[in-house]
Amino acid sequence: MLDTWTLLIIDDCAADRKIYRRYLLKDPHQSYQILEADCAEEGLALCQKVRCDVILLDFCLPDMSGLELFDRIQQEIFKTSVPVIMLTGRGDEEIAVQVMKRGALDYLVKQNLTQDVLQLAVRNAIKQSCLQAQLLKTQERQRLIATTALRIRQSLNLEQILNTAVAEVQQLLKCDRVMVYQFAPDTDGKIVASSVESYSTVALCDRVGAGIGEQRSRGAGEQRSREEVAVGLSPVPLCPSAPLPFVPNSPSPIPYIYELGLCNCVNLKEQFNTKANLVVPINLSNNGNPTPKLWGLLIAHHNSGERQWQTDDAEMLNEVSVQLAIAIQQAELLAQTQAALAKEKQLNVFKSQIITTVSHEYRTPLTSILAAASTLVKHSQQLDESKQERFLGIIEQKARYMSKLVDNMLLVNQLELEKPKFQPISVDLLQFFSDLLEQERETVGDRHELIFKITGNHHGFWGDRGLLQQIFINLMSNAIKYSPDGGSVEFHLIGKESEAIFYIQDCGIGIPMADRENLFQSFSRGSNVDTIPGTGLGLAIAKACVELHSGNITLSSEVGQGTKVTVSLPKICPTGQLSSSSI
Repeated sequence: MLDTWTLLIIDDCAADRKIYRRYLLKDPHQSYQILEADCAEEGLALCQKVRCDVILLDFCLPDMSGLELFDRIQQEIFKTSVPVIMLTGRGDEEIAVQVMKRGALDYLVKQNLTQDVLQLAVRNAIKQSCLQAQLLKTQERQRLIATTALRIRQSLNLEQILNTAVAEVQQLLKCDRVMVYQFAPDTDGKIVASSVESYSTVALCDRVGAGIGEQRSRGAGEQRSREEVAVGLSPVPLCPSAPLPFVPNSPSPIPYIYELGLCNCVNLKEQFNTKANLVVPINLSNNGNPTPKLWGLLIAHHNSGERQWQTDDAEMLNEVSVQLAIAIQQAELLAQTQAALAKEKQLNVFKSQIITTVSHEYRTPLTSILAAASTLVKHSQQLDESKQERFLGIIEQKARYMSKLVDNMLLVNQLELEKPKFQPISVDLLQFFSDLLEQERETVGDRHELIFKITGNHHGFWGDRGLLQQIFINLMSNAIKYSPDGGSVEFHLIGKESEAIFYIQDCGIGIPMADRENLFQSFSRGSNVDTIPGTGLGLAIAKACVELHSGNITLSSEVGQGTKVTVSLPKICPTGQLSSSSI
């Protein structure tokens, strides 16, 4: 089917107008709606009512010259250029030059006019007009995109970039809302920016993610990976029937929804409760890999009225998504750099703390070891067997203390900077803590009484045995160490339906109120510890191990009356942790 173009003939000669009409209606390549005027004023009136694609203008009119009318049409009626072909009965070159200088597209002499000449001149005028209009439209689009890109890339803060992007794109496309949807590594993803906050908007993106999840459940041969989808930057239109191919520069409107093959081919218009949706990918460069990384989706919606997306809309959204991807990548690179610097700073502080602690905590036991060893070397023959065993015991005890100190340093480094592997298995808590408590009884001596109390159901617990052991040993050793006068230390194990709770209660020196805020930080100790040795790592280690179990740890204390530390752990760890090899 041929496109129909509106053509206006302004000529005071009815016979000439009839000839032009007959010539043009015989054109096999174009279809015309032809309007006629026999004077300048009538022509101006028609131009004000109807947008004309081409004007055939006689040079000599009864009420004004063709040049004067041409100027008025261009200045008063059409603000943009309209192709005008000037017609005259005289083949005057001077007139032709004037006409062309004023902006007329062509100049034809009536005596030489034939059907083929007129048809070709009009077709060329339409073609040139379309090219010029497309050029102007492209220039304006590029200007808008450049302005949008500049505003998006003014910041290196990811949240600000995304919020600016959705606001700018909403203005650019004149739509109701724009959102950015980011994919997550192990889940469908989430909305990270929206130009309009509303429940329907959230539901929309949740459905986008659900569609992706549905595709993941298909067989390997029935789905496309994100990387495969990301290769095609041009969106694919989707309607309730089968998907249609996207044709660049197509003049026809785009049906309803673009979806890139990420969702099932269903009526998303009804599911999203929106009248028109446009979705394009946000692809990041992938470390030199030719296949880009699909970071997320840029989504435009229109609810307030029926909207047919045009190819220009899709192309603009695609170009903005490219600029947005660059901004996102720059922001992520900055964040990674800042994180690396922060980690390096943290590591330097930690190293400094280690050096300070080791130099302080190693000096006393090392002095004792050297003194005992020196005594054994110099006076072993004068010492009886019991005294030799006592000196050897001092060496062993202090060496074990120093070894434990090194182990704690390494463990804190792993917990705070590297994150250990979390390996939950089924654990019989009653047997587990009974064994640990028995080991403590063998080393604690007669000054402390260890009491074990059990209540509730302890079955169905999953945890990491190594981390659980660290929690118990550090809390129990603290309770014993900070009870220098001896006394009882109680360990209570309470089993509930969904969690296991245990607490350790001592009757020691307690902790001043001012010191409690920072006690779970590495190298923090109470101000009343006096000469009791320690590094301030026990509670920090216990807290980190509890958090890896997704549990909680709390502390209550009274100076001179003792301290109670309570730990609550979920019986069954979150699914994400069970399936993950590291935390």
